[in-house]
Amino acid sequence: MATPDDPSPESGEHSPLVRIRSLLPGLARAEQRVARIVLADPSSIAHRSITEVAEAAETSETTVTRFCKAVGVTGYPELRIALAAETARTTERDRDLGGDISESDDLPQIVDKIGYSDARAVEETTGQLDVHALDSLVEAVSTARRVEVYGVGASGFVALDLQQKLHRIGLTCFAWSDTHNALTSAALLRPGDVAVGISHTGATTETVEILREARERGATTAAVTNFERSPITEIADLVLTTAARETTYRSGAMASRIAQLTVIDCLFVGVAQRHLTEARQALQTTFRAVGGHRLRVRPDRRRQREEHR
Repeated sequence: MATPDDPSPESGEHSPLVRIRSLLPGLARAEQRVARIVLADPSSIAHRSITEVAEAAETSETTVTRFCKAVGVTGYPELRIALAAETARTTERDRDLGGDISESDDLPQIVDKIGYSDARAVEETTGQLDVHALDSLVEAVSTARRVEVYGVGASGFVALDLQQKLHRIGLTCFAWSDTHNALTSAALLRPGDVAVGISHTGATTETVEILREARERGATTAAVTNFERSPITEIADLVLTTAARETTYRSGAMASRIAQLTVIDCLFVGVAQRHLTEARQALQTTFRAVGGHRLRVRPDRRRQREEHR
């Protein structure tokens, strides 16, 4: 797995802003102030000197340089070039809909902004996803004796989604959101099993504790998180990061869900592909099993009459 300061070129990471957001909680306080200046108005960085940025962040030019290296560029000139290229790709629609939801927005504007931000979360998540780590996790899940998935709050719903998907193709998978049940589950794992911890912040105490227990038992551990320097990544053998943005009305619990589900879908399809014949048969069998619980769709008589005129 690539280290935070040495991102894998094959990971598909393109946006410097996505990387800055993912590293933000793990930066030193002064570097965080620089990051927030950059994220607040990235287009202005191309026209500001390092001295101006340092003054705006109430820090030194040396700290700005350290920040640049922390986010994977050699120095401030390279950061300016990367941000200029990023903002050049930004369209008018990006500028109109990419901002926060304000009190003056009407309902159609809210719908547009939420739709846009969800689409961007999916696009940016897949754009920076570490495909090598994903492939390793697909292999581990495909050959595992059992898969245990852990998440609390909104991440718990995502954990249940992965459980349901893997069960549909005949794999043994359980999702846990209760801490006591999850810890007992993790304590019974062994080498060859897989434990997946889902946490937007990567700092949820319960999820980190549970994943640590699973690792101590010899299971392969994986984390799905928005921040690659968060505590959960320190105990995960494999890390898959999302790229969700938080806004005033869309907390981490809301913004993370779409991005996390995107990662889960990629994982599931990869696993199903490894078991293609069995997966197809299992999906058909389970579809038939619940078929009797679907109401028949009544034909639209009016539409039929219009078509026969």
